[in-house]
Parts: sequence; structure tokens; C-alpha cells
Amino acid sequence: MEIVSYNSAYSKDFKNLNLAWLKKYFWVEPHDEEVLGNPEKYIIVTGGNIFFVKDEEKIIGCVALMKIEDGIFELTKMAVSPEYQGKKIGQKLMEHSLHFAKKQGWNHLIIFSNRKLENAIYIYKKYGFKEIPIGKNNPYSRGDIKMRLDLA
Repeated sequence: MEIVSYNSAYSKDFKNLNLAWLKKYFWVEPHDEEVLGNPEKYIIVTGGNIFFVKDEEKIIGCVALMKIEDGIFELTKMAVSPEYQGKKIGQKLMEHSLHFAKKQGWNHLIIFSNRKLENAIYIYKKYGFKEIPIGKNNPYSRGDIKMRLDLA
């Protein structure tokens, strides 16, 4: 397995991996549709990145780093194919993303999530993310927790 950066050839995988977990646990919101339908516009062109986990030629996981403002990025759209879950792929994506963000000199990462996703919240806390007030700029109606990791 290897982790690779965004390539437009993987945009369908990015969308499908995320639609699968969104539909399983929640619903697909308009913000999801926009970002998943045009990741280059909302993530890549603005200075973010998307990482993919490849097993041979198959994309089995992904995570995005989407710019919120200078030095602040949202870690979002992390997904792993069901048949590959439980193999620490999410943690490998997290480690890769944190290393990348630090190398870029970003100030901090934020995450909007839902307490229902206990495994995800556990991973976020394990890597040092701390809960902060959600505030007014929550792009997701399903989001009931906001977390931040200071990188400096």
C-alpha cells in the first residue's frame, strides 16, 4: 500500500468513498455535494490537497486538507473502504496529513465531526486534536463537535 497525492483520475474514488460513509451514517448535505463533485475547485486550487491510499491499483482510502483561511485548514472527507477498515489505514492517512501540514508551515488543522463517529473521534484525540466551541461557521448540519490541532 502507498499514499499518493491528488490526481484527477481519482476524483470518482474520492466522491464514492465519501458518499458511502455519509449515506451509511448520515445524509449527503449540499456542502458535501459541492466539494465531492468538484474537489479541484474547492480543495486543490485553493491550496489544499487530497491524499489517497492505493492497494496495487485500487483506491481504498482518502483524506482532504481544505483551506479555511491562511494557515488554517480543515481535515475533512476521510474515508476507508469497508473491507479495509480496522487495518489502521485511517491512522496512516492522519500521520501523513499531519506531516504534510507541518511541512507546509500551517498554523492549525480543524475538524468538524459528529460524536456518533466514535472511532474517528478516538483517532482525532489520539493525534492531539482538542475539542473547541463549534462557533457560527459550521458548514455541516450533522456536525456536533469541532476539534483543533495546533501545528506550531
